[in-house]
Amino acid sequence: MSLTRTPTESCPSPPPGSRGIEEILAAARARLRRLDPEQAHLAVRAGALLVDIRPAGQRAAHGSVPGCLAVERNVLEWRFDPRCPARLPQAVDYDVPVVIICQEGYTSSLAAAALQDLGLHRATDVVGGFAAWRIAGLPTLGPTPPLRPSSAAPPVTAGRAPR
Repeated sequence: MSLTRTPTESCPSPPPGSRGIEEILAAARARLRRLDPEQAHLAVRAGALLVDIRPAGQRAAHGSVPGCLAVERNVLEWRFDPRCPARLPQAVDYDVPVVIICQEGYTSSLAAAALQDLGLHRATDVVGGFAAWRIAGLPTLGPTPPLRPSSAAPPVTAGRAPR
């Protein structure tokens, strides 16, 4: 099944009141004072929390920022809502400066807007995400190389009788 449409295919008529993702993203970004990677790095050095919302597999494949707090997107609001019993110790109040980073800076905008909806008025994100952070030459770790079989032990050969 292909999710891409050819230019001749038309989109279905949207329901009244619905918004497309481009409109939702633009509205989220209009509320943020987004930071380029260098500005984000300075904000973190001044005490802001840098929060990586990418899945573990993506962090392993592409790398991560040293000292960054990894909180996957699916639990972000619960971990940062000061009212929530599942909050992180860092979610002490609504004035905590939180800078969200994802791979390319799209999901992070939506996530930062969601934190603002919770009342964390200083939440924002990194323009261009981790990819831009790395290109800017800012500190990174990884990526984690895939596990390779050890050469210290011979491979197991199923079904072969010893000679």
